[in-house]
Amino acid sequence: MGAVKTKRMPRAVREQQMLDAAVRTFGQRGYMAASMDEIAELAGVSKPLVYLYLNSKEDLFTACIRREADALTEAVRTGVRRELPADRQLWDGLQAFFAHTAAHPDGWSVLHIQARTHGERFASVVAAMREELVTFVTQLIAVAAREAHRDPDLAEGEVAGLAEALVGAAESLAAWANATPGVTAKQAATTLMNFAWAGLGNLMEGCPWSPPHPTTSDPARRRPGTPR
Repeated sequence: MGAVKTKRMPRAVREQQMLDAAVRTFGQRGYMAASMDEIAELAGVSKPLVYLYLNSKEDLFTACIRREADALTEAVRTGVRRELPADRQLWDGLQAFFAHTAAHPDGWSVLHIQARTHGERFASVVAAMREELVTFVTQLIAVAAREAHRDPDLAEGEVAGLAEALVGAAESLAAWANATPGVTAKQAATTLMNFAWAGLGNLMEGCPWSPPHPTTSDPARRRPGTPR
């Protein structure tokens, strides 16, 4: 009997195998320290095959960033159920975000640390993902304001600023949660909800915080030599 021929692995499957190995290596060792030899060995393929599929280390890293960015964005979008109240939508979105970053710490390291510190080519891919998340959160807040019937014309700039602040806080909290043993995705989402929704909830109810008007009794506003 002749030797049994093994079925060749489809290119798409093999490529994902290489990307898995690359994300793990880049996430744990950093872009500069990671080697193509190491990635090929972890993927169980030859280094020439990695180059054949993905051209160069730079192209491989870019492919990793794009894949991880798409996966994170998709996780957040599918985690939000539009039929729910605004606070539940935000809660579900935050849980999806923190669950994904906790389940893919190497991918999050690639996005949050490595891609942002090794050149504009890589940083621009992450910036595009972040812009998409901010746009998504901006729409969520704007819809919530309209549905509250308290402030349907909440300033566009204010909504955009709130979304930027919320996404920035989520990014920082995810980095902290991944570096702190025992912190779950639910705990991280709860922390950010407690931090953010008290203010957002009041805003939806038409009760925004505003800075106090300066008065002569305010020590910071007294002129030098003015009696107390």
